[in-house]
Amino acid sequence: MNLQLIRKNEFDKINRSEIETYKKLSLISDMCRLNTLTIVKNAGSGHLGSSLSSMDIFVWLYYKQMNLSKLGISHPDRDIFFSSKGHDVPGLYSVLYSLGIIPEERYVRLRRLNGIDGHPDIRVPGIEANSGSLGMGISKAKGMAWAKQYKGYNGHVFVMTGDGEFQEGQNFEALQSTIHQKIKKITVIMDHNKVQSDKAVNEILDLADLEIKISAFGWTVLRIDGNDFPQIAEALQFAIEHPELPVFIIADTLKGKGVSFMEHPNAMQKNNGLYPWHAGAPDNQSFELAFKEIYLRIQEKIRELNIAPVELTDIKELLSKEEKNILNALGEPISQAAVDLHKVSFSNEYIVEAYGKALQQAGEFHPELIVLDADLSSDCRLRFFENSHPEQFIENGIAEQDMVSMAGGLARQGLLPVVNSFASFLASRANEQIYNNATEKSRIIYGFHYAGLIPAGPGKSHQSIRDISLIKALPNFEIIQPCNARETASVVDYCINHSKQNCVIRMNISPSPRTIELPDNYTLTKGEGIILREGSDAVLFAYGPVMLHEALLASEILECENFGLKIVNLPWLNCTSAEWFLHTIQAYRSIFVLEDHSTTGGLGESLLTILAKYNALETRSFKIFGIDGYPECGTPAEVLNYHRIKGEILATRIQHNN
Repeated sequence: MNLQLIRKNEFDKINRSEIETYKKLSLISDMCRLNTLTIVKNAGSGHLGSSLSSMDIFVWLYYKQMNLSKLGISHPDRDIFFSSKGHDVPGLYSVLYSLGIIPEERYVRLRRLNGIDGHPDIRVPGIEANSGSLGMGISKAKGMAWAKQYKGYNGHVFVMTGDGEFQEGQNFEALQSTIHQKIKKITVIMDHNKVQSDKAVNEILDLADLEIKISAFGWTVLRIDGNDFPQIAEALQFAIEHPELPVFIIADTLKGKGVSFMEHPNAMQKNNGLYPWHAGAPDNQSFELAFKEIYLRIQEKIRELNIAPVELTDIKELLSKEEKNILNALGEPISQAAVDLHKVSFSNEYIVEAYGKALQQAGEFHPELIVLDADLSSDCRLRFFENSHPEQFIENGIAEQDMVSMAGGLARQGLLPVVNSFASFLASRANEQIYNNATEKSRIIYGFHYAGLIPAGPGKSHQSIRDISLIKALPNFEIIQPCNARETASVVDYCINHSKQNCVIRMNISPSPRTIELPDNYTLTKGEGIILREGSDAVLFAYGPVMLHEALLASEILECENFGLKIVNLPWLNCTSAEWFLHTIQAYRSIFVLEDHSTTGGLGESLLTILAKYNALETRSFKIFGIDGYPECGTPAEVLNYHRIKGEILATRIQHNN
C-alpha cells in the first residue's frame, strides 16, 4: 500500500496564497487531516478520532491566534498551547509539521525511535508539556501562566482538555485554585466530542451541565461549535481581550471530523453503539476510503479557489538514512547460526483476554465479586464480564482515585472488588488510596493492565516500569505476573479463592510474542517458578510473555555458542520462596534477572535480598537487566534494542557478564 503525504512546501504555497482566511484554513485543516491519517497508518497505531475533532482549533491557534510565527517557539513572551489529553497529538504534530516546527525526518517517524512520541513529549519541537496521563493540564497551564506573571513575560496560555478527561478530579481542584490565585491570561478549551474510548461520555459518566459547573468556580464560560472557524475566532478573541478573566471554552466538536464514517454519532450507530476509531490505525480498506474522501474534498476546494493542485509524496521516499541505519542495526545476531531463530512464530494470545474470560467464569460462582473499570473495558477485556454480569460491574470513568476508594468501601462491606486500569495510572495516581485500603485489612484484587515496556509507541506516560516498586513497599500484598493464558486463569483463581492478601495481577496488554509453553504437569504454587529451558552455565529469571520471549531467544542463541542458559519463569514478583529460590540457583555461579520494569525496585532486588539474607552470594555474580532511566518510545524491536534487552543483545551481555 502506498502511503502518501502532503509536504511542508505545499502548505507554504497555500498559506501564501491570496484567498479568504476561513477558506484557506479550512483547506489547511483538511491537508493536516490527510497527513494525520497517513502517519497514524504508517505507525500502525495512534489516536485518530480526537486528532480529527481538534484539528480546526489547532489550525486557528497556530496559523492565526498565537504569536509563535513572529517570536518563535523558545521566546519567553510566546503564547503557549498544549493538549492535556494528549491523545490528539498526531493532529497537533501535523500542524507543527506544516509550519516547519517539527522536521520532516522526525514527523514521518510517529511512534518510532528518534521520531515523535505517541503522546506529547517536550523532546519534540513545539511541544510545551508532557501529557497523556489525564487531568493534569489545567494545573500545569496555570503554573505556566503564574510564572509569566511573576517573571513579567507576555503571552497567553491555552490548554486543551478532553471531555472524558473531566472525570479526573484534579481538573476541579485546578478550576478552583486558578480563581483563588488570580491567574491571568489563561484559557481552557474543551474538545467536547462526547465520546470516550469507545462509548459516549454520558454513558460512561455523565458530566451533566458543564456550563453551570464550571461557571460556579468563577470562570467565564463560552460555548461554541469547535469545528467552525468564525466561532473559534470570536471566542479566542474574547479571551485575549479580557486577560484578567480565566476563560473556559466548551467546543462542541465531532469525533472523527472530516471522515464521514468516522464521525460521531454516525460511526457509533453503525457499530452497535461503540466508537471504533478512538485508537489504533485503520485497516487498509478503511484507510483507503478515508484518504480518498479527504483528498477529493481537498481537490474540490482547490478547484473552487482556483489555485495550483496540491502534490502528494510517497512517505517511503521521506524515510531518512538514519531510519534505514536503525532498521539495519536492530538486533544483529551474535552468530550466523542464530539467524534461523528469528523464525519463531508470533502468537495471537492476549493475556488480558484470558484474564477477562477467567473473571467472567468466576462471576458465575461468586456473587460477591465486583469488577470496577476506568473507561478501559475494551482494552482490559472486561466486556466479557460487563455483558455477562452487569449487576456486578461498575463503570467508574476516568477517575482512578475515586474508583480505588470506592472499592475500599465495597470491601469493607464484605464484597471482593476487582479494580482495573492501566498500571501506570492505577499504581501511581491512586497509590495513597491503595495504601489506605490496605490498612483496613480488607481484601481487594487490582488488575494492573498495560504493565511493562511494550507496547512502547504511546510513550512514557503509558509505559509502566515503576508499578512493582510502588506496591512492594505496601504490606499485605502479593504481586503476580502470568506468562500465558493458562497461567493467567490459575492466577485469577488463586487471587479469588486462595489468597488471604491483597493481590496485584500484572499484565502485558499486547499480544504475546510467542506462546510460553509450560509443562503439562505445571501447577501454580505460591512463591515458586518453573523451569522453561535447561542450561548448565547460568540461570536467568524472568516473568511475563514479553521478557520471557527475549530470555528464551537469548538462551536459544547461546545454545548455538555452546553456552547453556537456564530460563525460569517466576511470576511471584515480591513473595518468592527463599527455599525454592536457593535450591534453584544451587548449581550456578552466575545469576541473571530480566525485568519488565525499572532495574530498581523490581523482582531482581527481591531476589538479591534473599541472597543477602542467607549469605548466598559468596562467589556468585548477580546481574539485573531491565530499563535504566526513562523508557524509550518506538516499535518493540527498536525499544528493546535501545534498552539492550532484545534477545540477541541479551545473549551477548550474558556472555560478557558470565
